[in-house]
Amino acid sequence: MAVFRSGLLVLTTPLASLAPRLAPILTSAARLVNHTLYVHLQPGMSLGGPAQPQSSVVQATFEVLDFITHLYAGADVHRHLDVRVLLTNIGAKSAFLPPLSSSVQNLAHPPEVVLTDFQTLDGSQYNPVKQQLERYATSCYSCCPQLASVLLYPDYGPEELPTEPLDVLLPSTIRPASPVARSPKQPVRGYHRGAVGGTFDRLHNAHKVLLSVACVLAQEQLVVGVADKDLLKSKLLPELLQPYTERVEHLSEFLVDIKPSLTFDIIPLLDPYGPAGSNPSLEFLVVSEETYRGGMAVNRFRLENDLEELALYQIQLLKDQSHQDNEEDKVSSSSFRQRMLGNLLQPPYVCLPSLSLPSWVGWKCWRVKTEEFCPKHESEDPSNWFLLLYLQKRPELPTQLYVIGLTGISGSGKSSVAQRLKGLGAFIIDSDHLGHRAYAPGGPAYQPVVEAFGTDILHKDGIINRKVLGSRVFGNKKQLKILTDIMWPVIAKLAREEMDQAMAEGKHVCVIDAAMLLEAGWQNMVHEVWTVVIPETEAIRRIVERDGLSEAAAQSRLQSQMSGQQLVDQSHVVLSTLWEPHVTQRQVEKAWTLLQKRIPRTS
Repeated sequence: MAVFRSGLLVLTTPLASLAPRLAPILTSAARLVNHTLYVHLQPGMSLGGPAQPQSSVVQATFEVLDFITHLYAGADVHRHLDVRVLLTNIGAKSAFLPPLSSSVQNLAHPPEVVLTDFQTLDGSQYNPVKQQLERYATSCYSCCPQLASVLLYPDYGPEELPTEPLDVLLPSTIRPASPVARSPKQPVRGYHRGAVGGTFDRLHNAHKVLLSVACVLAQEQLVVGVADKDLLKSKLLPELLQPYTERVEHLSEFLVDIKPSLTFDIIPLLDPYGPAGSNPSLEFLVVSEETYRGGMAVNRFRLENDLEELALYQIQLLKDQSHQDNEEDKVSSSSFRQRMLGNLLQPPYVCLPSLSLPSWVGWKCWRVKTEEFCPKHESEDPSNWFLLLYLQKRPELPTQLYVIGLTGISGSGKSSVAQRLKGLGAFIIDSDHLGHRAYAPGGPAYQPVVEAFGTDILHKDGIINRKVLGSRVFGNKKQLKILTDIMWPVIAKLAREEMDQAMAEGKHVCVIDAAMLLEAGWQNMVHEVWTVVIPETEAIRRIVERDGLSEAAAQSRLQSQMSGQQLVDQSHVVLSTLWEPHVTQRQVEKAWTLLQKRIPRTS
């Protein structure tokens, strides 16, 4: 059966009976839809009767919230799917509840197929039922003109599912510490306006639970604070966070899709209180287990400023069933960023999907500006990235050697990563070692450096005193430029000679270990830039321990270099030595394995 990019899943089974069936239903849907799956809840609706069914309001009870959470938790195993539970027809208890709109709701990704758990007695794709399903879907949502329909018949396994609703309750979404005592059938109270906040990096299913509860509670306006600037400094692997504008774009699309009747005010969150601490019109705040104490602090702050307390709704965390030993056991963006380590983050050459090349095309030219040939392709899947190959040879790169530029701030552990790559078969070029060769008496940089800085930088035996030279150029941009203008071209030339040696030894991959790789402009010598990142505080600790410097001196050294963020912005692969050695080794092996799949092999 065809696979569709977007789909709408209409669930008609009563919730209590639906919960144990949900996993097989999602598995069946995931086989048919590969990108966006919208879910519409209409428990008890029949598609088998003579009358065309209409959408009706589903009372928002705690059972409904628990089911939505259960659905998102179950969908987490299908990570290729962007699941969105639509809330247009789910209404909280409120005297000001707006009537259900009769207009068709636009969706960001119009469904190409509509699916349902409704089944016929004979287990067939009965055409009149499918026609009713298609008419129902198009009466509610904007769908693709050639809408397909499928009745799902999931494999529920050998155990017979109960035909009657179960008394077993789903795990509670909202913790008992929230404002009201609750029972599953109890309606959820609606409010005019409320707030929710978070980083919302790589919007995932735990975020969606938090946002969905907030959208059910709010009837008019939802203020959404998105962490930015200083609030991001303590995040794990902050260099891999999506930019604020990108996070807001994904967040806005999701919110408008699930409940377009709300007014959304998405603003940067620059302090722990945000708008929740100062906006007098807000009535509730949705928090997670982790941020509950922050919610209580917001209420104390409001009381201190003569504002009413907010009703706090504390949401349970979603457990991540596939987390690794160095990852959190909850669904989190931090774990997602950790899983990016070792992956190819951007195409090394140019983005040209479905490029067909004749067999005679050789691997000669590696550097091409993407914008000169094609716009950026919308796909973020590296399997859709192809390499543009030219016959014109460029002198910067050898034809039979793939060159990695390995960099990172001082103390990041890049040299240890280089040694791990060496153990996997890479030829290592140590730029510091090349610098020592260049400085040595008779070396290619010795005489130019002495002529530029004078003989007082020499030891009695004629060797350049690098400490004296360093003190001469440190903090003096003019003097530093004189030195780098001498040294960097010399080291680059020595590195090319080392590449020739690597090819002579039959190596396929060469790694240039260079802290100043990008500052020196050596990215034109490599096919990919790999960066090792570490929190600045950890880098300072390592420098102090390794080099015997003061913290202030270590800090000053880091400030003279490009930041980790600046390096990552120009990198193809990112690694980190923050965890135990075996975790670093696992990252490096992953990066190496993926590299072998994309580098050319020449005989």
